[in-house]
Amino acid sequence: MTSVDAPTGQPGGGKSTAARRFRRRDLNVDTISFLAVFLVVPVVVYIIFVVSPFIQAMYFSLTDWSGFTATMNFIGVDNYVKLFQDDTFMKAVSNSVTLAVVLPIVTLGIALVFATLVTVGGPSHGAIRGLRNSSLYRVISFFPYVIPAIVIGLIWQQVYDPNTGILNGLLRAVGLEQFKAFAWLGEIKTAMPAVMFVIVWGLIGFYMVLFIAAIKGVPAEIYEAARIDGAGRFRTAISVTIPIIRDTIQTSYIYMGILALDAFVYMAALESGGGPANSTLVISQQLFTTAFTKGQFGYASAMGVVLAIVTMLFALIVFTVNRLTGGKNEVSE
Repeated sequence: MTSVDAPTGQPGGGKSTAARRFRRRDLNVDTISFLAVFLVVPVVVYIIFVVSPFIQAMYFSLTDWSGFTATMNFIGVDNYVKLFQDDTFMKAVSNSVTLAVVLPIVTLGIALVFATLVTVGGPSHGAIRGLRNSSLYRVISFFPYVIPAIVIGLIWQQVYDPNTGILNGLLRAVGLEQFKAFAWLGEIKTAMPAVMFVIVWGLIGFYMVLFIAAIKGVPAEIYEAARIDGAGRFRTAISVTIPIIRDTIQTSYIYMGILALDAFVYMAALESGGGPANSTLVISQQLFTTAFTKGQFGYASAMGVVLAIVTMLFALIVFTVNRLTGGKNEVSE
């Protein structure tokens, strides 16, 4: 005979109810475990290693802490008032902003051109493909990125050397004697462009590979349709490629801009003193010097807070511009 559960009056009802309760309990345990491992732990780590140091830096920026004593006096916003009256710091801010504006545009622009050439820049007939030997171009372009930034800076410092550098040697070899003993990093007009060139050279390969992966995700039928409609390579890049991989470009722009706002490693290797008339001095350099050379950690912390705010404003501007210009994965007509 089939057992009847008294409360429910259904065969096996008691067992069914118990099973449902057990499954609900298991589901709750699984959910809690998932949240604990994949949400709570990362948030705790983020708070400890990112949020907490930033809050500490904000507090230190309101003090006169020297960095080497246990005592500090609260001085309010005096450090910030002093910052915006400091011509050297304002020059560093100007240089950092210049890098954040110029470097992403140049680096991502060149990387996008190269990525387009090695993916869809091949013959205008037949299957959609890149230039011949495109795999070789990818390896060559990515090679500088695998070299540490400090090593890149030291290598190019030797290349730019006025007397023994290979750059001046090549220019003199083709008859340009005016570049004999020319100090590329010692002239105000050429110091910043020379440093920018090194940063662009070192990072193009990474963003080229990033864009290649994004373009490879675009269905070939879209490019074939554009070809049938008579669109040339430039029109296809503007109306098809860029709109579809727009999110990738936005992310790359923010990442590149943040790197440009820092640029400490490249500047420390190429222009450790800030360049002629501080023409290459950036905020991170001035912060380091103020903290570890002058022993003014409170003042340096104020510089760090300003740098963080500038970085967040940069990201916000990029997101806003992308949104206002229709940042969606849509192909223009």
